[in-house]
Amino acid sequence: MKRKTIIIIIILILVFLAGFLFKGLISGTKKSETALSQQTQQVKEQWWTCSMHPQIRRQKPGKCPICGMNLIPVSRQDPHAAEREISFSNEAIKLMDIQTSPVERKFVETQIRMAGKVDYDESKIKYITAWVPGRIDRLYVDFTGIVVSKGDHMVYLYSPQLIGAQAELLQASQSQKRLKPDSSEIMVRSANETLNATREKLRLLGLTVEQIQEVEKTGQPTDHVTITSPIGGIVIEKNANQGMYIDTGTKIYTIADLSEVWVKLDAYESDLVWLRYGQGVEFTTEAYPGEVFKGTISFISPVLDLQTRTVKLRVNVQNPDGKLKPEMFVRAVVRSKVAMGGNIMDPDMAGKWICPMHPSVIKQTSGQCDICEMDLVKTETLGYISAKQSEMAPLVIPATAPLITGKRAVVYVRLPDPNKPSFEGREVVLGPRAGDYYIVKEGLAEGESVVTNGNFKIDADLQIQAKPSMMSPQGMEKPMPAGHQH
Repeated sequence: MKRKTIIIIIILILVFLAGFLFKGLISGTKKSETALSQQTQQVKEQWWTCSMHPQIRRQKPGKCPICGMNLIPVSRQDPHAAEREISFSNEAIKLMDIQTSPVERKFVETQIRMAGKVDYDESKIKYITAWVPGRIDRLYVDFTGIVVSKGDHMVYLYSPQLIGAQAELLQASQSQKRLKPDSSEIMVRSANETLNATREKLRLLGLTVEQIQEVEKTGQPTDHVTITSPIGGIVIEKNANQGMYIDTGTKIYTIADLSEVWVKLDAYESDLVWLRYGQGVEFTTEAYPGEVFKGTISFISPVLDLQTRTVKLRVNVQNPDGKLKPEMFVRAVVRSKVAMGGNIMDPDMAGKWICPMHPSVIKQTSGQCDICEMDLVKTETLGYISAKQSEMAPLVIPATAPLITGKRAVVYVRLPDPNKPSFEGREVVLGPRAGDYYIVKEGLAEGESVVTNGNFKIDADLQIQAKPSMMSPQGMEKPMPAGHQH
């Protein structure tokens, strides 16, 4: 009986062991099948691409059908990473030489370089014309280029019309002298008004006050009039010759005052955003190398030149020593310090009032121009910031940070994770370029770090992974077939 019992127990133990071994064998088989299935799926999901032509996508290794280079496997990224996000190891960061710079607010300065030439100041040009018809008996200035002063004799003109007007003057003068002390007030007033009218008539015919007084003193009319220079300057045109008969209004000389000249510059339309009425300009000439001249922008043309695609600028320049001569070529530069909104920061212009016709007239309060009596305008209306806005610096990034395609700009931002160097591609809206910086309108915040060196390498890696990049903003939703794709 005991023997049977022992045999039964042994049989039960053997059955239990056999069942345990069979269960382990089945479980191991299932695990092997799962691992094999995962490995197969992993191989199935592996894609190969060309490092030169990232549009080539294949599920097995081989050679690029375009350039013949060996295909490389597409590196896998974190499945939880954002669409434009990519990570690298610290060693890869060093090999790629990736450098970053912070997004910051600060005033940046840009230099606008232009070329042009010196010209006459049109407001300083005067014409000497005949006020009465007659014959030129003498020209005191025989050729152009002569320097004359205000009041110098220019023309000695014979005019019979002067004789009748002087006779009226002498008659009115004698009538006044014949008045008796007891003459009525009406007669005295009438005689004085007639005398003043004849004097004014001679003055309008070109005689000076001194010449009119000489006629009254001597009582002898003259048939000649001497025309004098109204300003000091250079005779730039001579339009008549001695012995000519001329009519009223005939232009005889043209005189230009060169104590103040204009400099006309050509500015590209892309630079207009930095130019303002009243800005200071520095320029040099070929005649005086190393010497810097200064002026003020007094006019910006509202019309663009169709041929050169430039806009004409006019600069007022003081020229007391006469160094600057018309038609001289100049090279000019305008330095603009940029504030928010594209305005210009200039401490000398902030919060002041300026004449819209004469930029040299700047006052602390409102009023009228001392030259033309026009009402002054606020400098803020011309694109300058006010004194209260002097701390409003724009948001800027280095010019090497954005990748610009012509339609959009992409920057790569370093994510704040010290253990895992990651970068995120981001489209931004840029303002104009100011020197070595771009003004940022949208897309970035102060304090973020943008890639300034190595951004092309990051973008290329994103292209290889079929993620949105500079060249493919929407990414590749599905692998592209082999072949040359456009």
